[in-house]
Amino acid sequence: MPTVNFSLEGKVAIVTGGSRGIGRSISIGLAEAGADVAIAARKPEALAEAVAAVQATGRRAIGVPTNVRRRDELKTLVEETKAELGRVDVLVNNAGTNPVFGPVQDIDDRAWDTIMNTNVRSPHILSNFVREAMLEQGEGGAIVNVSSVGGYRASDVIGGYSVSKAALIMLTQVQAKTWGKDGIRVNCIAPGLIKTDFARALWEDEKTLRIAEAESALHRIGQSDEMAGAVVYLASPASSFVTGQTLVLDGGRLL
Repeated sequence: MPTVNFSLEGKVAIVTGGSRGIGRSISIGLAEAGADVAIAARKPEALAEAVAAVQATGRRAIGVPTNVRRRDELKTLVEETKAELGRVDVLVNNAGTNPVFGPVQDIDDRAWDTIMNTNVRSPHILSNFVREAMLEQGEGGAIVNVSSVGGYRASDVIGGYSVSKAALIMLTQVQAKTWGKDGIRVNCIAPGLIKTDFARALWEDEKTLRIAEAESALHRIGQSDEMAGAVVYLASPASSFVTGQTLVLDGGRLL
């Protein structure tokens, strides 16, 4: 047995929001480490492309159309993964949303509920379903939640998003504290500003981009593929004694 084992050979992972951006990179990274992957997303075309990209690594992949705000679709996601791929060993709660760009007082009730239901309620519910599957297998597993540096640093333009991502960091700790006895490890990553369509409003704004680059120790923003390695680590035996932690991936901006 190797001293450091990053292999996910024989494992099955679910990635929500896995068709684009960070989620797509994570899906491919997990497959490159040996996992078969169930990708959950809403848009069929992007979902099909991501599935093909994972299959190109030589691993099995399925796409499950999923609106993560719907409990029944989250349950179906787990059931289809078990039926098609045999089991569930890894869950990456990556799906997120932020429909509002502006002061927190301008967020209406509907937008607030959308943010919280997608970014906090969904990971809670899906993790519960996955925990049940892991308990049936009796071998434990790993859950990785995708938060944000916004969970550590207040924002005057994406405040609701920041609140939700702070909640996700605490959810990670609570899940880890509660489920450790079941052999289920729960950790989190907190990306900084990453060049994705999701964050386009931020990095396309010249002032915001200049500030982000100047404040970063690496003097640049990140790329989607740079997030995948941390998730592979947290999902693999290499992190077998790590749980309840949040790994900040922001190029040193919070230093």
